[in-house]
Amino acid sequence: MYEHQRFESILERMLDRVSNDVDKREGSVIYSALAPAAAELAQMYYELDVNYELIFVSTSSGEELTKRCAELGVNREVATRAIRRGEFYDNENNPMDIPLQSRFSIDDLNFIAIEKIALGVYRMQCEQTGAIGNTEFGRLIPIQNIEGLARAELTDILIAGDDEESDEELRERFYEVVNEPPFGGNIADYKQKINAIDGVGATKVFPVWQGGGTVKCTIISSDWNPPSQTLLDDVQTIIDPLQNQGVGLGLAPIDHTVTIAGVQSVTIDVETTITLASGTTIGQVQQAIRNAIEGYLVGLRQSWATEEQLVVRVALLDSQLLTVDGILDISNTKINGATDNIVLDAEEIPVLGEVTLHE
Repeated sequence: MYEHQRFESILERMLDRVSNDVDKREGSVIYSALAPAAAELAQMYYELDVNYELIFVSTSSGEELTKRCAELGVNREVATRAIRRGEFYDNENNPMDIPLQSRFSIDDLNFIAIEKIALGVYRMQCEQTGAIGNTEFGRLIPIQNIEGLARAELTDILIAGDDEESDEELRERFYEVVNEPPFGGNIADYKQKINAIDGVGATKVFPVWQGGGTVKCTIISSDWNPPSQTLLDDVQTIIDPLQNQGVGLGLAPIDHTVTIAGVQSVTIDVETTITLASGTTIGQVQQAIRNAIEGYLVGLRQSWATEEQLVVRVALLDSQLLTVDGILDISNTKINGATDNIVLDAEEIPVLGEVTLHE
């Protein structure tokens, strides 16, 4: 907005206001007196320009964007802690109970037992916030001695941890609230209430799916995988408790019977023939190829809620594989044994299975 207010333009206007019978050349007394003031004014205009951009959601960022969105009740979602399944065994490999609040470590992460699920099975909460709590699996090391404990394992993700909402995610959610106002159990209302629950990545709403007053909400976990049964149960209880459905004890309106379901995974097996660069072997590119395919499928899963149906396309798979260093060409790519694209149902997401490579 203030791009034209440069140092040279400001100084020129200031000198124009000085009588022409005064020496105004560079180095003169009047020039030297006005130049520092012009520099300060140019800096002020620059800062005005920056602050002008911060008053709009479309161009704001950071703390200013947080404040701007909060004015309309859209608050930035903070980082959350992952809830994982912990399994504990004695010397005879029998499940055993441990004290609540027991702490364990795995690599650089710490977990604490917060709730007993069954004999020897506990909800373990990551002490660190964010998606990092979803990453580790395997042997847990007790931080304090627990008598009789021989083995501890960190297994399933019950509720995925989330990083703090990014600027772009907050901006997108702000526009959703503004452009699709939630009210009284409309589709936008269900989406926004369910998506705000820890561990939920996105939601599809199917109104009157079994007649008037019935609603089906299908969710995907915030790590873009099918949700755990624990997460499904938690969301069901918050929205419309099973034991008292339709009576308004949850967030759903009275007389709305809501069923919470999870996305179903469809295994995607990929087979392809690759032409490698000279000196490159299949073993050198195998993991990179798998990572490229997984990245493509994760991108599809992230768009699941906004697409009527996801389509796994052979051409896009080929284009991803051609980005891998060492691959010169791709041919005869097959998905689940066929060269056709895979069209998924509205409640299905693709999950990578086997990758078979030929030269």
